[in-house]
Amino acid sequence: MKLRHFPRRMGQALVVALVLAASILGVPGAAVADTVYGTQGMAYSGVANPPTSDKPQSKLWWNDGSWWADMWKTGTGWSIYRLDRTSNSWVDTGVVNDTRGSTLADTLWDGTHLFIASHVVTVSTDGSPKPSLSGQPAKLYRYSYSGGKYTLDSGFPTTITNNSSESMTIDADSVGGVWATWTQVGGNSTSGFTNTVYVNYSTNNGGTWGTPFVLPVASPNPAPDDISAVVAFGGGQIGVMWSDQLTDTMWWATHADGKPANSNWKLQPALRGNGQADDHLNLKTLQADTSGRVFAAVKTSLNDTSSNKTLPQLILLVFKPGTGAFTQSTIATTGDCVSRPQIVLDTQNNLVRAFHTAPPTSVSGCAFSGVAGSIYEKTASMDNPVFGSGRGTPIMQAASSSNINDVTTSKQSVNNTTGLVVMASDNVAKRYWFSDRPLGGTPPPPAGQAPVASFTANPTTGTAPLNVTFTDTSTNTPTSWAWDFGDGGTATVQNPAHSYAAAGSYTAKLTATNSTGSSSATATITVSSTPPPPTSGGITVVNANTANSGTAVTTATLAVPAGTAAGDVLVAAITVDLNPGLTAPAGWTAMVNGQSINSSSTAGARAYAYYKVVGASDPATYNWTLSSAAKWGGGITAYRGVNNATPLDSPVVTAADTSYSATSITVGSITTATNGAMLIGGVGCDCSAPVVTAPSGWTERWEAAAGQIAEQADKPQATAGASGTATWTLSAARAVVAWRTALKPAA
Repeated sequence: MKLRHFPRRMGQALVVALVLAASILGVPGAAVADTVYGTQGMAYSGVANPPTSDKPQSKLWWNDGSWWADMWKTGTGWSIYRLDRTSNSWVDTGVVNDTRGSTLADTLWDGTHLFIASHVVTVSTDGSPKPSLSGQPAKLYRYSYSGGKYTLDSGFPTTITNNSSESMTIDADSVGGVWATWTQVGGNSTSGFTNTVYVNYSTNNGGTWGTPFVLPVASPNPAPDDISAVVAFGGGQIGVMWSDQLTDTMWWATHADGKPANSNWKLQPALRGNGQADDHLNLKTLQADTSGRVFAAVKTSLNDTSSNKTLPQLILLVFKPGTGAFTQSTIATTGDCVSRPQIVLDTQNNLVRAFHTAPPTSVSGCAFSGVAGSIYEKTASMDNPVFGSGRGTPIMQAASSSNINDVTTSKQSVNNTTGLVVMASDNVAKRYWFSDRPLGGTPPPPAGQAPVASFTANPTTGTAPLNVTFTDTSTNTPTSWAWDFGDGGTATVQNPAHSYAAAGSYTAKLTATNSTGSSSATATITVSSTPPPPTSGGITVVNANTANSGTAVTTATLAVPAGTAAGDVLVAAITVDLNPGLTAPAGWTAMVNGQSINSSSTAGARAYAYYKVVGASDPATYNWTLSSAAKWGGGITAYRGVNNATPLDSPVVTAADTSYSATSITVGSITTATNGAMLIGGVGCDCSAPVVTAPSGWTERWEAAAGQIAEQADKPQATAGASGTATWTLSAARAVVAWRTALKPAA
C-alpha cells in the first residue's frame, strides 16, 4: 500500500503518531491553534466514507438563485440541502434519496433535471486489492424542480450497474442521454486481480439503461487502485479519462453523440511518463465554449519516485478538440505536499480555480503527500494557465483539528451571480466544512427572483446571408431560454447562432425563464441585400443562400438563390461530418470531390464543391444524398455572365492542413486564360461554428452557421494571367481544406 492513500482510512491514533513523528522529520507540528478559514458545518455519523469524497465527484450545484448539496444526514441518509446565505448554514429540504451508508454520489444539474448517481463503495488499493461486489446496485435518481422543491420523477431510481465501485461519475450528452463510468475490480488473491474501465449509457434522460460494457479501447485495464471519470464537451461529444498506474498513463477516450454507445471510441494518452499517473483526477468543461475545451486536474506519483521537491505533483491538462491534443501546466509541486485536486471554471474572471488538500498553514512540510489538513485554492487564466508557486490561499482550516480533506464542488462553471461554494469534511471530528466565496462584481441575488432577460447579438447589421451569434447575458439564473429570431426561426439553447437569409429588419427576442417567472428582451437585426461585385468581363453575382444541419441526416438540401435565371451558373460547396460519400443532383459537376479533412467513420470531415448551368425549368431546391447520416453545412452562389459551354477558366487547385493547429490556409496561384474572369474559392472545416475570413480583397458570399462549416468567396480579375496565392484566415485553430478556380466570362 502506498503511503499517500493512508489518510482515507486514517484513524485518530495515526494522526497523533504523525504529529509525534514531526519532530523526527524536522516538520513543525500544529500544537498551536491555526487561523480558522471557512465555516464549520453540521456533524455526521453512520456513513462509511468521508461524505465529500470521491475525487472526480461533485456534490454541489447551483439552481434558482441558490447553492444546493447532496449531504449525509445522521439517522436519515443522503438528503438535498440548500445553503441559506443569510445565516451561512445548510437547510434540510426533507428530500431523501439513498439511505445506504455505504454509498457515495455524483450530482448533475443540467438546467432541467437534477441527477444523483449513488453507488456502493469498494475501495481497492495496489497493496490491498478488493474485488467489486455484485448485488450492490448503483442507482440514478432524477428530480424535477418547481416552486423551490425537488420531486423525484416517476420510474426513478433506475439501476446503472449491479456492482460496487470505488468511484462513479455521470454526465448528460446533447441527444438526451446520460453516461456513467466507473472501474470494476475482479479476481482474487489466487488468480490475481484485474481492474476494468466500465461505461453505461441511458436513453430517455436516465430512464432506460443498457447493459454495462467494458470501454471498447485498447487499454481498459489499469491497476486495482485506478479510477475513471466522464465529461460532456464541445456540444456533441463525451470523454472518459482514467488513471493507469500500470502504464504510467492518464488515458482519454472520446465518443461523438448519437453514435452507438459501445463502439466509435477514439483513444489517446492525455499524460504519459514515469510516475505521471495516480488515481486522482477531476474533469470540467465550459458547455458554452465553442472550442469545446476540457480541463482536467490530475495528480502524479512523482512524490513516490523522486525526492526532487520541484517536480509537478498536481497538473492541469487542457484538451483542445481543434488540435486533438493536451497541453499541461503545473498546479503544485511535490514539495507543496498537496493531494486530491478539484477544479472549477470561473467565467466571470476567466480563471481556472484549483482546490486541494495540504497540511495546515502552521506546517511547512509533511511526512508524505496526502496528509489531511486544510483546503487551499490556486488560480490561473483559462487561456494561459500558469499557476503561482506554493500551496495557494487557505480557504478551509480548523483551529486545532488538522484533518480537513476530500474537497468537492460543482460541475457547473461559476460567475459573480453564483459566487462559489466549496465543501470538504473532517472525517476525524466527523464534521462538514464549507467556504462561500464571492467572485467580484454584483453580489449574488437572493433566491426566488425571476430572470432579467438580456443578450448580445454579433453582428447586428450586414448583408444577406447574415450569420449572427446570440449570447445570453440574463441575470438571476434562468433555467430555460426561448428565442424568436423574427424571421420564423426559433431556438431553445442558451447561446444559439442563426443565419438570416433575406434582406429586412428583424426583431430578435429572448424569453428567459426560471421557476419564479420570466422576462423578455429584444434586439434589432438589420440585413441588407447582397451587393453585386464590380462588373468583371460581364460576370456578376445574382444572390447566395446557405443552409446546414446540426443533427445527422442523409440529405443536404440547398435552395436556389433568389433571382436566379436560365443561363446563370450556380457554384455550391458542402462540408460533411465524418466520412460519407455525397451524390450530387443531376447536372452538377464536381470541382472538389470528397477532399478529406482527416475523415474516418469516427472523426474528421469531407469537403465538396460543384457547379451547374441553370436550365429553363430547374427546381427551386437541390438535394445531395449522403451515403451515411452526418451533420453538414453548405451554400450556393448564383453568377450571371458566365460562359455556359466552358464555365471554368482555370484548373481547380486545393490545399489541406489536417493538423488541427491551422489558423490560416494558403492556396496556390492559378492562371486565368481570359480577361475578366471571376476568381472563386472556399474552405471546408472540421468544425461546427463559423471561423473563416476570406482573403484580402475577396468578397465572402456565405458561410454556414452550424453543422460542418463551409464557406465561399470570390474576386474579379480584370486581366488574364497569374492570380497570386490566396490565404483564408481562421479565428481558431482547426483542420481545414481550401479550393479555388476561376469562372470564364461569356464574352
